[in-house]
Amino acid sequence: MFWLFYPETLIVLLPALILSIYAQYKVRSTYAKYLHVPIQKRVTAERAAELILQEAAVSGVRIERTDRPLGDHYDPRRKALRLSAPGSNSVAAVGVAAHEAGHAIQHAHGYAPLALRSTIVPVASFGSQLAFPLFFVGLFFQSDMLINVGILLFSAAVFFTLVTLPVEFNASRRAVAALSSGGIVTREELNGVRQVLTAAALTYVAAAAMAALQLVSMLAMANRRR
Repeated sequence: MFWLFYPETLIVLLPALILSIYAQYKVRSTYAKYLHVPIQKRVTAERAAELILQEAAVSGVRIERTDRPLGDHYDPRRKALRLSAPGSNSVAAVGVAAHEAGHAIQHAHGYAPLALRSTIVPVASFGSQLAFPLFFVGLFFQSDMLINVGILLFSAAVFFTLVTLPVEFNASRRAVAALSSGGIVTREELNGVRQVLTAAALTYVAAAAMAALQLVSMLAMANRRR
């Protein structure tokens, strides 16, 4: 990271670093807490996702297992909903499965922010990999063109993290509403689901904050050189 070369930028990034560390701790501790709290109806995470998709009239979504811890996600390209604990009936597993089902519903209903995020994934991925090398090569050789290209590419990555926020928040709202209206969880269990999903959302907020502050630092360094 560029604060290794410009330690003063660490002051700018420190709040986001602290938030990122806290967010990772919060999501892991909250998930671990509710991973051992079964819901009264004993519905598994996989079954909860199936019920939510059926209620939303969404078909053709495969539910698969992923061996990556906390690697639950929805793949819109393959219409696959992947769960790390599909057979668990815990509050944590069911809440996360409902959240991923929310993404599948977003995809089926053409939710605009999700479509936008999917469109910019290649650009954001490309930008995040090349932005810093180009930026620092530009600083070293005093090339405004390379500096500007690096900033532009990283801006695409920042934009991706910002677009991700409404996508994730909306999926969580859909999850809570579906679990409540479907009677899958009790009111008390729903509070646990909210805690799990809020902790997970905090990691996306931290990522967006870090990316935005990194961009601010890049702009400050570029202006200082000029």
